[in-house]
Amino acid sequence: MASPPDNGQPSSNRLPRVCVIGAGSSGIAAAKALLDREIPFDCFETSDQVGGNWVFGNRNGMSSAYRDLFINVSRERMAYADYPMPTSYPDFPHHTHIKEYFDKYVDHFGLREHITFETSVERVRRREDGVWEITLSKGETREYDAVLVANGHHWDARWPEPPFEGQDTFEGTQLHAHNYVEASIFAGKDVVILGMGNSAMDIAVESSYVAANTYLAARKGAWIIPKYVFGKPVDQMPNNPRVPFAIRQRMVHQLIKTLTGPPERYGLPKPDHKFGEAHPTVSGRILDRIAHGTITPKPNIASLEGDRVRFVDGSEVHADVVVYCTGYKITFPFFDETFISAPDNHIELFRRVFHPDIQGLYFIGLLQPLGAIMPLAEAQSRWVGDHLRGEYALPSPADLRRDIAADQATMKKRYIASKRHTIQVDFDDYLYALDAERRAGAERARARGYTLPIPARALGEEIASAR
Repeated sequence: MASPPDNGQPSSNRLPRVCVIGAGSSGIAAAKALLDREIPFDCFETSDQVGGNWVFGNRNGMSSAYRDLFINVSRERMAYADYPMPTSYPDFPHHTHIKEYFDKYVDHFGLREHITFETSVERVRRREDGVWEITLSKGETREYDAVLVANGHHWDARWPEPPFEGQDTFEGTQLHAHNYVEASIFAGKDVVILGMGNSAMDIAVESSYVAANTYLAARKGAWIIPKYVFGKPVDQMPNNPRVPFAIRQRMVHQLIKTLTGPPERYGLPKPDHKFGEAHPTVSGRILDRIAHGTITPKPNIASLEGDRVRFVDGSEVHADVVVYCTGYKITFPFFDETFISAPDNHIELFRRVFHPDIQGLYFIGLLQPLGAIMPLAEAQSRWVGDHLRGEYALPSPADLRRDIAADQATMKKRYIASKRHTIQVDFDDYLYALDAERRAGAERARARGYTLPIPARALGEEIASAR
């Protein structure tokens, strides 16, 4: 490894060496961006294959995919910009299509040889000289100039907090949506599913075909979007980020009410927010199954008593199985919690990628859009690649802090308070703003006289010089 720079001046003209953590949909996008820019890197993956959350039965235990899972965004919106999904795929592909697509993406761009499989990152430590020490599951420790974190945020299940009364003595089966595999476990049984997100409604629909009774319990109301509008996938509707959000919000809000009617018409709770102020649920079947009486809406669970579930309205039902679709925790098991953590899913980053205080650390795919993460992770990875090569310079520390503070204030103003909405973004708006920031950062880099490539461990030179 080269010696660290003295007073912010580079001691080497080589490109920084990078560690990518994870080879899921975000990790392989990061690998592609680095390879395109000839930035040396290693990618470590716990599993024996790429795809992360989209690998059904993934041996790393981190996949939430179930046997009959279909995506709820269209293939056009999910695909990487430089590698379209085959038109032979359906509008809303099965998880096996997505896994096949990731494999073909990796092989097409020659990424597989850069991924070390069946090797997890156990510990990440930044030394005082700026070098990152990466300890691997096989006992080896390697040194890098930068770390790209792409470990996903849909694998560490969050159970009801606090637990319901009687949860520890319930006589039936309890599981989190993360561990759901197939509907056969519901056959002939009474099933209670808690949640109003995509997983809850998908699992409730599957249960409704085989269970004796299926109850969908809601902690709060949600707006439900059909998969098709006017014969096209709903996510392909025009959504110009140049149009003020309030105008787009009113238009979509009225469209949904016209197409499906308000949720309370189906016995579901009335949302306590306008469309766009919480993550909506995309489902083409839930309202149909409720309308046909195969799913019974219920309010939130109050307690579990023996083999029964009592709801907050005082009603109760017999239950053999309870499924908690209560979300996930954002965790980084390889970091010391005193160094990096996300308590209550809260972490403050510049545009969801750059840590404001730690140079050479980037997060890829740590966001929750209405739509697919893949194109956003791809754009983020290209942005990071620009920075690593010196083609992009960050704003001054003061401006960077102001941007983060403004983003946090906007989030609190717009979204209902929830651990689910701490990393929420609008798909098109995020890409539009990111493109503008990349252009602005390229101008800053030229103005500060950067030359290519940026030397190793001079990654924060623009911050040091701005001070």
